[in-house]
Amino acid sequence: MRDIALVAFAQTDHRRTSEELSEVEMLMPVLHDVLGQTGLKTADIGFTCSGSSDYLAGRAFSFTLALDGVGAWPPISESHVEMDGAWALYEAWTKLLTGDADTALVYSYGKSSPGSVRDVLTRQLDPYYVAPLWPDSVALAALQAQALVDAGETDEPALAAVGARSRADAGSNPHAQLRGSVAQGDYVVRPLRTGDCPPIGDGAAAVILAAGERARELCGRPAWIRGIDHRIEAHSLGVRDLTDSPSTRLAAEKAGAFDRPVDTAELHAPFSSQEVVLRKALRLGDEVRVNPSGGALAANPIMAAGLIRIGEAAARIHRGESDRALAHATSGPCLQQNLVAVLEGDPR
Repeated sequence: MRDIALVAFAQTDHRRTSEELSEVEMLMPVLHDVLGQTGLKTADIGFTCSGSSDYLAGRAFSFTLALDGVGAWPPISESHVEMDGAWALYEAWTKLLTGDADTALVYSYGKSSPGSVRDVLTRQLDPYYVAPLWPDSVALAALQAQALVDAGETDEPALAAVGARSRADAGSNPHAQLRGSVAQGDYVVRPLRTGDCPPIGDGAAAVILAAGERARELCGRPAWIRGIDHRIEAHSLGVRDLTDSPSTRLAAEKAGAFDRPVDTAELHAPFSSQEVVLRKALRLGDEVRVNPSGGALAANPIMAAGLIRIGEAAARIHRGESDRALAHATSGPCLQQNLVAVLEGDPR
């Protein structure tokens, strides 16, 4: 099987609103940045894949407009997933495995500011039994958090500590939307307070993948994808144990996450309670640095936050701050769909 690595990563400064920018205007600086890191031009990219959501954009086939940011010439081999960009990276990884391309550009973006994202995400739910009740995304996360409290696996002070640590770590992340001391605030939906919930904001991210020696030509220390897998829970929340994530555990097992210890984990946990679930599913001890970037509690551009977790993990390998890292992405209510990637740097 071909060795494939992530060789470059770029992202926007995530903001509460970017109403003065279109998706294309938001994307173009990121695409120029990630290409500039490698010296590649659009014509050098063998495959392009994007991730976004028409629900957020409010129009069908919105991703076709974003293609203007890539450039109309020369013609490109392109695909799109109606998911977080982490799943677009998975598609690009499989494309490179086939040998049909040696390089791939993956990007994703989301603008949550124009409407009520809590209500928009309700459209992901079962259309017959759950969606008509309009439980929003925070209410569903609160159900999961309360289940953890009732099971004795966490409490409100422990949840507050997760949010405080994440935003403190984000102090060194110039792209984060929230940094430093952030008040825990009032209850949004019990037991979740403002500090337990992700900020609403806009943002985009992009990565470049390369195979074999091409990766070493483009990057001083590539982040090799040693394993990647994604799984899904049952659609009905009522048949799931919300205190656990079997799909995350299985994806991690298939990706080889349990074969050897990791030193860093970037977890896509938009709510503080979800980090509790993921730590257990991924068997992460206190020796593992979790979300040194601040994670989704510091910046959560929907449809890009999962790709950013993979990019942040890879960037630490590029800089020599990590040797073996785990990255996780999620989509859907209460950690319904989960992707796990294991990244390694060359021995030093």
